[in-house]
Amino acid sequence: MAARTAAEAGVSVQLLGEYLQILSDAATEGRRPQPSQLTALRELGELTAAAGVDADQAVDLYLSAAWRLWRAMPATVGHAAGGTKAAAETMLRVVNEAVEVLIDGHQAARRAMIRQEESVRREFIDDLLRGDADVARLIQRAQPFGLDLSRTHQVLLAEPGSSSAHQLDRAASPIERAVVDRYGDREVLVATKDTFLVVILPGEPAAEGTPANGNRPPAVEYLRNQLRRHTGDHHWQVGTGQPHQGAYGIAQSYEQAREALRLARRLQLDAATIRAADLLLYRVIGRDQAALVDLVHGVLTPLTRARGGAEPLLHTLETYYATGAVATETARRLHVSVRTVTYRLARIEALTGSNPADPVDGLALQIAVLGARLLDWPASGCVAAD
Repeated sequence: MAARTAAEAGVSVQLLGEYLQILSDAATEGRRPQPSQLTALRELGELTAAAGVDADQAVDLYLSAAWRLWRAMPATVGHAAGGTKAAAETMLRVVNEAVEVLIDGHQAARRAMIRQEESVRREFIDDLLRGDADVARLIQRAQPFGLDLSRTHQVLLAEPGSSSAHQLDRAASPIERAVVDRYGDREVLVATKDTFLVVILPGEPAAEGTPANGNRPPAVEYLRNQLRRHTGDHHWQVGTGQPHQGAYGIAQSYEQAREALRLARRLQLDAATIRAADLLLYRVIGRDQAALVDLVHGVLTPLTRARGGAEPLLHTLETYYATGAVATETARRLHVSVRTVTYRLARIEALTGSNPADPVDGLALQIAVLGARLLDWPASGCVAAD
């Protein structure tokens, strides 16, 4: 009977163990299962989980086996156990006990499997984003996650406005489902690392592309919309690395995206999307720290002698160059008069000896202003911010 029941359910007969014998003893002799028998049933629950049988299937298997056994029993079975009603009640209690310990074992095994899967997944992601030196092993480990490391991939990093682990954990599962729904379950991966939600996508231009009108790539727009939808937080900032090919391409794109967000914090950029490609100039400027400190100190230190300090004049210069050196637009953005802007520009020239409107002088001033933001000058005294 156990073999037939298991065969019809499409599972191994081993998953039933001595369950039918336990029920038979309960129906014919009124015997309750021994602790050792309940332990064995719990282990069978663990075995069903390991065999890939879900909890509902396991319960159906055990209830079906009990129903078949009861129907096959002779009508006189209840005499030895105190009557048919008593036999049925005892058997039902035993079925209840058996199913309870079975499911307990099944759930315990599933939790252990999930913890193991999460541990393996997190270890793989850490190695992938770091760029594990063992390329062959990294490629092999990537296969179960649907990643072909010979292809091109791009990394997007999303950071919540609150920078809380709760926000990241809350966003990870729904964002993973949304990304898989759009891109499929191949060549995509969503995970959390440090303060970031990490999204790995196919990086070929044909797969996603960047519109010719300079709008944000569709993948970034889609991610930001999903983040707002599922978390209610409209202050997520997304950093994008450039697409790269090969086993180390993901690690390279990840570092670019992370550096883009780090530069955005140092530059106090509040844009929703920070593209690594847009910050290449800042990366070049910040590469030689000593030279950058000398430039800022040599060009901008005279501004500290101005009434009110260097910051108002520095902010005016920054806005002036951001507007294409248009004084009227600079005044509008700063909410001051054009006369105030021209006065400040003249004061800058008087203090530094450099004309902001001159192409040569203006280039030195503009680079110095960018360097000041990278170094958090004058607040830091030309000591780089972390």
